[in-house]
Amino acid sequence: MNRCSIALAILSAVIAGTTAAQERPDAFPTRAIKIVVPFPAGGPSDVLARMIGQKMNEDWGQPVLVENHPGANTVLAAQQVAKAAPDGYTLLMISSGNLTTNPSLFAQLPYDTQRDFTSISNVAYTSYALDVHPSLPVKSVQELIALAKQKPGQIDAAIPGAGTGGHLALELFMDMSGTKFTQVAYKGAAPALSDTIGGQTKVIMDALSTSIAHVRAGKVRALGQSGTVRSPLLPDVPTIAEQGLLGYEFLVYNALLGPPGLPAEIVQRLHAEIVKAGAHPLVRDRFAELGITMTASTPAELSSFVSSETDKWARLIRAAGIKAQ
Repeated sequence: MNRCSIALAILSAVIAGTTAAQERPDAFPTRAIKIVVPFPAGGPSDVLARMIGQKMNEDWGQPVLVENHPGANTVLAAQQVAKAAPDGYTLLMISSGNLTTNPSLFAQLPYDTQRDFTSISNVAYTSYALDVHPSLPVKSVQELIALAKQKPGQIDAAIPGAGTGGHLALELFMDMSGTKFTQVAYKGAAPALSDTIGGQTKVIMDALSTSIAHVRAGKVRALGQSGTVRSPLLPDVPTIAEQGLLGYEFLVYNALLGPPGLPAEIVQRLHAEIVKAGAHPLVRDRFAELGITMTASTPAELSSFVSSETDKWARLIRAAGIKAQ
């Protein structure tokens, strides 16, 4: 490369940097926004990102692109956003479960989950169902606890991989109830649920959104729900806490985050879109049918939530000796 080419390259970089620096936060957005999703297309995070993106496009007239970047238990996608420019054009839609458990599941991460992201808002949450195969002679949480204590380690429970939502929900249940199941690990929630339906395993903690059809068909029996209130999809199934395991709660939130140092004006604009989209009756009803509850938090509430959940899961993960695989 000759001196002229080098000079032009440097000048172009300076101009690009100056243009980005001069873009006023109150003018945001002036170009396409990218939402990075660390899961394959079709899952809750992906569907939520596309819904939010559609609403942003309608209100702002700028395209919103959803980029699916699965792998390494969400670490790759999170790292991409943590290192992005703090201009609001690269965002992360991630499960709070991964965000708050990865610091304990991995010996080292290429980012700090509480320092290297800007909290924007929680978007929605999904509760889980404690399901059993119909052949298991229990019809309530207390009956399952009693049977598990009579037969410690003799009842097989399916988990969709180490550190997943289904795994941690079960670990929390065992920790609080003083029970022990033999955990059978699968590569994903679908095969784990399939084997429970088939009777190869007897117990599973599965997302309500995927369990509901099988519960209604009688293929599995739902003993309890993991949230603090009953889902309208299963109004006759009490929560686990209602059945004597006081304090039990397991919800997986989907949250929108940005890179560190995101200007407050941009955070406020993005947060307002989350609130607006989640309050739309058609949006709320559509996701409610899937077992997903729309909810919005303030940026400060999301930051506090991430901090408290990270501490909560660190204790349980250490005690159970769980490591990412």
